[in-house]
Amino acid sequence: MSMLDKLKGMIKGHEDTARQGVEKAGDAVDAKTGNKYQSQVDTAQQKINEQLGTQDQQPPARE
Repeated sequence: MSMLDKLKGMIKGHEDTARQGVEKAGDAVDAKTGNKYQSQVDTAQQKINEQLGTQDQQPPARE
């Protein structure tokens, strides 16, 4: 069993919380880097959500 499979099992039933955590972590990275890598962070957040199966609900757009 891969690490991703273990993570998927752990978040099963808590997809909203996982998505919020991914969004919050991305926001923290953006804050620390002054949004210098915002597009890369957004891409990473999207890919993580896709892998975790939480891509159904997209996070709110950033201003």
